[in-house]
Amino acid sequence: MAPSFSWWSNKDTHRGTPVVVKMENPNWSMVELEGPSEEDFLIAESPGRVRGKNAKQFTWVLLLKAHRAAGCLTSLGSAMLGLASAIRRRVASGRTDTDTDVEPIGRGRAVENPAVRSRFYFCIKMFLWLSLILLGFEVAAYFKGWHFGSPHLQLEYLWASPMGVKGVFDWVYSKWVLIRVEYLAPPLQFLTSACIVLFMIQSLDRLILCLGCFWIRFKKIKPVPKEGAFDPESGETGYFPMVLVQIPMCNEKEVYQQSIAAVCNLDWPKSKLLIQILDDSDDPTTQFLIKEDVHKWQQEGANILYRHRVIRDGYKAGNLKSAMNCSYVKEYEFVAIFDADFQPTPDFLKRTVPHFKDNDDLGLVQARWSFVNKDENLLTRLQNINLSFHFEVEQQVNSVFINFFGFNGTAGVWRIKALEEAGGWLERTTVEDMDIAVRAHLHGWKFIFLNDVECQCELPESYEAYRKQQHRWHSGPMQLFRLCLPDIIKSKISIGKKFNLIFLFFLLRKLILPFYSFTLFCIILPMTMFIPEAELPAWVVCYIPATMSFLNILPAPKPFLSLFLTFSLRTPCL
Repeated sequence: MAPSFSWWSNKDTHRGTPVVVKMENPNWSMVELEGPSEEDFLIAESPGRVRGKNAKQFTWVLLLKAHRAAGCLTSLGSAMLGLASAIRRRVASGRTDTDTDVEPIGRGRAVENPAVRSRFYFCIKMFLWLSLILLGFEVAAYFKGWHFGSPHLQLEYLWASPMGVKGVFDWVYSKWVLIRVEYLAPPLQFLTSACIVLFMIQSLDRLILCLGCFWIRFKKIKPVPKEGAFDPESGETGYFPMVLVQIPMCNEKEVYQQSIAAVCNLDWPKSKLLIQILDDSDDPTTQFLIKEDVHKWQQEGANILYRHRVIRDGYKAGNLKSAMNCSYVKEYEFVAIFDADFQPTPDFLKRTVPHFKDNDDLGLVQARWSFVNKDENLLTRLQNINLSFHFEVEQQVNSVFINFFGFNGTAGVWRIKALEEAGGWLERTTVEDMDIAVRAHLHGWKFIFLNDVECQCELPESYEAYRKQQHRWHSGPMQLFRLCLPDIIKSKISIGKKFNLIFLFFLLRKLILPFYSFTLFCIILPMTMFIPEAELPAWVVCYIPATMSFLNILPAPKPFLSLFLTFSLRTPCL
């Protein structure tokens, strides 16, 4: 039997926490570990008399404290080792752990060239190794007396000896300094200045968007639908045209039930609503489960159809294009599109479709996304802040002032006539939603964004899922710009709308923003540590980014405050 040690004070006077330790030769284990208060080291036997604790008991308490600290440090060390190992493995292999996973076809994944990806990771490895070598070189030079002032260099050390240098190392370093001054600093300074100009243009654009959002809130500008006539079938007064609902999906085994149930519960006359489940799954089990769920809702009276393509070309755009070619689609005037992980509220159609009444040039009504898992982890909270700015500022301001914005691919209602006039869904890019929006805008159709109508969905909770989502969103805009540029120039829209499409929508927000942000903060800023001759103003690194970040969190202050409190109130390990 293992011996145990404990102390207990008088029930009336004890206010500390008991500590129990079990000894098992040759090891010992902790049963309960709570930090004792200072009063636990003293026992009041009588008024005015205090007796100290047993020395052995005090030793065991200190030992338990040391064990707790060692356990915390060990967990931190193992976590850092695991992170370093994962980084080394991924950079060395040139791929991520889930690159072998099959990407859903319905998501429109762009196939990456393995050779290009391998070269990209090779460049990253070379840049990291070069940075480490230069860092070690600069540290060695610093300890040998090479000190540089900012912003001007102090090169008196070069001529400290009659021969101009003090040794081999100093000779090599002096040559490196001269190469920096003569050849490396000028082009880096030019690139820095160019990025600063782009940075200021993008910051000005974001400031104007924020001012527009403030004006919308101040004036309480909001799209208001017109009232409809009495509908005898529903027994309500409203606008109830024929609406087609489409849910494109592919291998969505985890979320198909929620999305199908949500659209089948839409509050709309059943005779004027048809639901298409556009399943591109290549897994027979998933196909069977989705088909069974559709059959269950058909038995309950829902007007729902299951459709599976034999030839699954074109990803999501090809799936939607194939569904629009069905003969019965001609009977419907509008089409609502939801991705498989979206669950609209029952009143979604009643809050979006009435905006089309007596508004013949309106082609799209887009609703806002809301996220059921926005507080799941740090990644989802940051995504919520970023997407809140996108919807409430970018989409809403562009909708109110120029009646155009990029279609988000889901949670929107299209006029089928607008889709047909724009040429329908095309499989030429991975951003088919942006493509159809641009072509519809060139044909004169207007868009409305409803900031108060939300459709629930889920945010990527892991880095790998987030990386794939961002790859889909950003891999096609410039390809689309190259394809659409001749049509934009030849279109009959106004000069102002052409300028907005070419410069603001495509060049500034799709090309300049990722280019300057990556170049400025991931290349130039680290290089200025090794090439101090190229000056980067502090306001570019600190003040302007801080201001833009503050503007970015204004539409969603609650998630930011929650995030701030999470970090500020987190208790330390020890």
